[in-house]
Amino acid sequence: MSTTPAAPGSTALAPEIAARLKRSEDGLVPAIAQQYDTGEVLMLGWMDDEALHRTLTTGRCTYWSRSRREYWVKGDTSGHVQAVKSVALDCDGDTLLVRVDQSGAACHTGDRTCFDADVLPLS
Repeated sequence: MSTTPAAPGSTALAPEIAARLKRSEDGLVPAIAQQYDTGEVLMLGWMDDEALHRTLTTGRCTYWSRSRREYWVKGDTSGHVQAVKSVALDCDGDTLLVRVDQSGAACHTGDRTCFDADVLPLS
């Protein structure tokens, strides 16, 4: 496994897609995972060009783990797979929306989504 995100242009990501991405200083783009049939927002992960290429070509979500500093395929260790249905780039090119069919929990805590546990009060 790699220990740093791949540099732009060093992957097999289509050049026309890579050219549209607006990456953070560390070469990453936020990727929102959404349940394809209900619209439920599941989680936020990070992708670089290589992770996006793997996601587009394998049909499984691949993310860059900022804490572990390596690529990870959602579900490889937990069994909670994200089967990719579609990937969209937002109008600014700085966020990805990955519509998936989530099997099991999306959150590392075991919750269905990462947004279930701590709903903030509105004033």
